[in-house]
Amino acid sequence: MEFPKLPPHDGAVLSVVDMHTGGEPLRIIISGYPDVTGDTVLAKRRYAREHLDHLRKVLMFEPRGHYDMYGALLVQSEIAEADIGVLFMHNEGYSTMCGHAVIALGRFAVDYGLVKAPTSPETQINIHCPCGLVKAFVEYSNGKTGAVRFHSVPAFAFATDVKVTVPGYGEVTVDISYGGALYAFVSADRFGMDVSKSRTRDLVDVATAVTNAVKSQVKLHHPVSEDLAFLYGTILTDGKDAFSDEPTANICVFADAQVDRSPTGSGVTARIALQYHKGLIQLHQTRSFKSGTTGAIFTGKAVQETTCGDFKAVVVEVAGHAYYSGVASFTLENDDTLKNGFLLR
Repeated sequence: MEFPKLPPHDGAVLSVVDMHTGGEPLRIIISGYPDVTGDTVLAKRRYAREHLDHLRKVLMFEPRGHYDMYGALLVQSEIAEADIGVLFMHNEGYSTMCGHAVIALGRFAVDYGLVKAPTSPETQINIHCPCGLVKAFVEYSNGKTGAVRFHSVPAFAFATDVKVTVPGYGEVTVDISYGGALYAFVSADRFGMDVSKSRTRDLVDVATAVTNAVKSQVKLHHPVSEDLAFLYGTILTDGKDAFSDEPTANICVFADAQVDRSPTGSGVTARIALQYHKGLIQLHQTRSFKSGTTGAIFTGKAVQETTCGDFKAVVVEVAGHAYYSGVASFTLENDDTLKNGFLLR
């Protein structure tokens, strides 16, 4: 029997490379997608959402994906210094930033020849995300890629000590911070839970309730684009926000109650910005962040003060490891009633 041989199918073949960063999957789409039109990456994001969303569901949903699948589609960037542009996708739609994906895409870009001449000890990859240009630095030695660090777009504390009413829990105080996407932050202890020991489903339910409360009770905005002015999710923490050499744990619940297996790159970015705003961490102090689900570690540090509109902001460096898990070619058959994907909740 000869492999690989494509099975009977109708239409385009969707080819992907699968990776994970700290356990969080990334499905990189390398062929089979139609052209995504638009003058900017943000415009391409809108086009994909309005015209190509059926393909997101094909690749993210079952039977080819699962409820917590995450994807990346490479697109042309309008920025001259960008090496690649990217759209991020998940179970609900399209995010504006994804740190675990940037870490994986850094390795992928070097290994798959998307940069002309890799350099040692690091190769820089400029990745144009919907939130802006993110600079990744990929360890490269003797033809082999390794750890990746990236410098975020300007990250800032949007609002602190915001009181919202959460059904079943009364008044809850949260912080809201931006790390390429906006997140609400609150200690799991407020709900009698532990991010590393409580049942994931219970943590998801609480985080989702907080997200819904913030969305309905807090007006969000972003100084660069209204496309960025939405709450992506809630990050429950262990409450250990003061600087320490010990890792601090968190769990991010984003999109439609989707659980991040990694420490969440954009979440670490936002959390560092929040800690810096509160005077809990200084420039160039490296903090370790642990996933409450897998125990995977990212490191983060504020490396530069800057601004974002009227907000005082910082550029945050986040570092971690990504690994390959396989390649696949996905097909559809017209008479398959489940060909467009489905989700079990």
